[in-house]
Amino acid sequence: MPTRGGPLRTLRLFWVFFRVGAMNELQYRANFIVQIFQSAIALGTGLAVLALVFSQTGELNGWTHAELLAVMGVHFLMGGIIGMAIQPNMERLMDDVRRGTLDFTLTKPDDSQVLVSVREFRIWRAVDVVIGAGVLAYAVSQLQTGITVADPFVFALALLLGALMIYCFWLILTTGAFWVVRMDQIAELFEGVYQSGRWPVTIYPGWLAISLTYLVPVAFAVTVPAEALTGRLTVETLALAAGFAIALLAFTRWFWRFGLKHYSGASA
Repeated sequence: MPTRGGPLRTLRLFWVFFRVGAMNELQYRANFIVQIFQSAIALGTGLAVLALVFSQTGELNGWTHAELLAVMGVHFLMGGIIGMAIQPNMERLMDDVRRGTLDFTLTKPDDSQVLVSVREFRIWRAVDVVIGAGVLAYAVSQLQTGITVADPFVFALALLLGALMIYCFWLILTTGAFWVVRMDQIAELFEGVYQSGRWPVTIYPGWLAISLTYLVPVAFAVTVPAEALTGRLTVETLALAAGFAIALLAFTRWFWRFGLKHYSGASA
């Protein structure tokens, strides 16, 4: 997403909006307690289901308990990133399009796609990031194979690629608001689909696994990073993830510009 001033300008914008968002959120610290409570319930439910599954079997389609725990950790971690930085911005964008107030963003000198992508942050969702990282660290410590020196770097790359693809997926759907204004159900729809990422996509039927890989990139966002730490990730899969992310970023950029041509706001 190029912007006037280059990547450094983009990072500065990100930091400024993050600080503003953090200060706004810190005014409502009760939300922190609520978030901890919600995350604890979600974690407890996930662990209970996993324990129930492995009380009946020693592995699930070749995945051991520790490996599935790693998948759960990545699922929590990525969910925190989505809820903290991606979903809030997309929901605000849909609201701006509906009310015709996107004009205020489009008239600013910086790149419009960058601006709509960094304006909102819900820092309390970082609780899920911390919980996910903790679960993931414990899962890795329980792996029988252990990890190599390169695995954490490959994991970080796979996680970044997955986050970029989820961002692109959200922005493509949200850009549809330029034509279909009422798209409030997107968050509920995505949340329902994202819950399938608690399990590796390889356990699902072929048609569903393909859908969760290329239509809604849950596999690239959760399963692939987990594979990086469990010794399952191949060079071919990582290359596919990188290529798909680049292609999706390019299409998202084109689709955003195409959508802007069909936007009619308060100034229209």
